[in-house]
Amino acid sequence: MKTFTEFGLEPKVLQAITELGFEESTPIQDKSIPIALTGSDLIGQAQTGTGKTAAFGIPLISKIPLSEDRIVALIMTPTRELAIQVAEEIGKLSRYKGTRSLPIYGGQDIGRQIRALKKRPQIIIGTPGRLLDHINRKTIRLDDVQTVVLDEADEMLDMGFMEDITSILSLVPEERQTMLFSATMPPNIQRLAQRFLKEPQHVSVIPKNITAPLIEQAYIEVHERQKFEALSRLLDMESPDLAIVFGRTKRRVDELSEALQKRGYSADGLHGDLSQNQRDNVMRKFRDGSIDVLVATDVAARGLDVSGVSHVINFDLPQDPESYVHRIGRTGRAGKEGAAWSFVTPRETDHLHFIEKVTRQRIAKKPLPSMAEAIEGKQRMTAERLLEIVQSEDFNEYKASSIQLLERYDSVHLLAAAMKLLTGEKKDVSIELTPEDPIRAKKRRPDIRSSGRRFSGGPFGGGNRSGSGKPRGRDSYRGGGSGSSRGGRDSYRGGRDSYRGGDNRSSDNRGDSRRRNDDYVN
Repeated sequence: MKTFTEFGLEPKVLQAITELGFEESTPIQDKSIPIALTGSDLIGQAQTGTGKTAAFGIPLISKIPLSEDRIVALIMTPTRELAIQVAEEIGKLSRYKGTRSLPIYGGQDIGRQIRALKKRPQIIIGTPGRLLDHINRKTIRLDDVQTVVLDEADEMLDMGFMEDITSILSLVPEERQTMLFSATMPPNIQRLAQRFLKEPQHVSVIPKNITAPLIEQAYIEVHERQKFEALSRLLDMESPDLAIVFGRTKRRVDELSEALQKRGYSADGLHGDLSQNQRDNVMRKFRDGSIDVLVATDVAARGLDVSGVSHVINFDLPQDPESYVHRIGRTGRAGKEGAAWSFVTPRETDHLHFIEKVTRQRIAKKPLPSMAEAIEGKQRMTAERLLEIVQSEDFNEYKASSIQLLERYDSVHLLAAAMKLLTGEKKDVSIELTPEDPIRAKKRRPDIRSSGRRFSGGPFGGGNRSGSGKPRGRDSYRGGGSGSSRGGRDSYRGGRDSYRGGDNRSSDNRGDSRRRNDDYVN
C-alpha cells in the first residue's frame, strides 16, 4: 500500500488526511486514487468498510479549484444515511482546502435545502428521489457537472432507482468523469456501466482467506481510557517473548511507548517520522531482545519480518480488514503458534464484526485480565527465569553470599524477596494518553439479496450507517424515524426517501446524524 504522500496530493488535502491520523492507503484507495486523479472513468468493486469514500473523495476534492462557484460534482447514494455520512467525510477531507459540499436527501425540509443551495456548493451528495425534486424545481442544475459518482450502485438499483439514475445522468454533460462503486457486479450494474461509462478502468479488491490457523485471536472490550491499564495487565499475564503493539497514529505510538517505559517495560516506538538511522536502531534492539515490546503504526511495520514475535496487540483497531490480517500475520510464523489480541471500545464492536465477516474468522471475546492474573503471570515468568539459571548452573560466584544469607534468614523468605526483586514492581506513574476517536460501523438493514454487506466504511474504512427493515419505497426505512416533508416524492408515508418508525428524528435529521457520527474515526 502507498502512503498518502506518494499520490502527489496538494498540501491542503494532505494536511487534512495527516491530521485525521492516516499514513497508508487501503487497497481500494491505493488502486483507485491514481486512476481517479487522471480523470478516467472508473468501476470500483469492493465491500463496504474498505475506504471507498476517500477513494473517490480525495481525487474529487483535489481537482476542484476553490474559486469554482458552480455544482461541478455529483455523488448519488441509495440512502439519506449514506448521503449524510459521505458529506461529513468529504467535509473532513476538505477542511483546509475549503471545498463546499451539501447533502440533499428526503426527510429534511426542502426549503432548508433550497436556502443552503444559494451558498453555491461545489459538490452535491444526494439520494435520487430528492435530487429529482430539486431538478424539477430548477433549484439544482447539472449543466456544469464534471464528475459523477455512483456510490453503492448495486443497492441503488435494488431499491428501484434505475429510472431516476438514468434520468439524472441524461441531464449531466456527456463530457464528464463517471465513477461507479459497487460491492457486487450483477448484470444490471454491468448494463448501467456500459451505457454511461466510457472505457472505464476496473478496480477490484477481493477479500483474501485470510488468517493463519496457528494464530489464536481474541479481543477485550474496554473503554478508551481503560486501554493502557488493560495493556499493562495483558503484558504481565501473557509475558510475551516479543510483542508488537499497533497504534493508529504517530502520536499514539509516541505516547504509548513513553508510557510503557515509565511503567518499567522495555519498549520503543516505530513510525514514519523516524529517520532511517532511528528506525534501524529500534529494530536492532527489538531483534536482539534489548526491548521486548515494539509499538508501531501500520506504515512503520510494513515489510517488518522479525522471527520470534509471540504476540500482536491491536491497541487501536485497524481501519480495514486487510490491515488487520497484515498486522496479526507478524506472529505465528514458521510453524510457531502466536497470539493476536485486540482492544475494542463498546462503540467499535460492529466494526470488529465487520472484520470477522470479511476475514471469515471468528474472534473470541475474553475478559479484561484481573490484577491477580497479571501478578500471577509476572511471578510465573520470574520463576521460569530462576529455574533456567538453576538448570544452567551458572551461579557459582553467588553461592558464598547465598549460604551466609541462609544462615540468617528463612529460605522461603529469601526466595520470595528474590522473586519480588526480579519481577520488578511497576513504577507508580500516572499515565494519560490522548484519546483516539473510535471507528464505528452501525448495523444496516438486511440486504434483499443477503450479499453479506452489512457494515459500512468511513473514508478510511470503518464508519457507520443505520436503518433496519426491508425498504418499502425508494430511500425508505422501517425503524427510521419521524422525518417530515412537504408531501410529493419524499413524503412521510411511503414515498421515496420516506421513514416509518420511532427514532424520534426531527425534520432536521442532519443534526441528529452528525451527533451520531461525531465520534467517527477522527
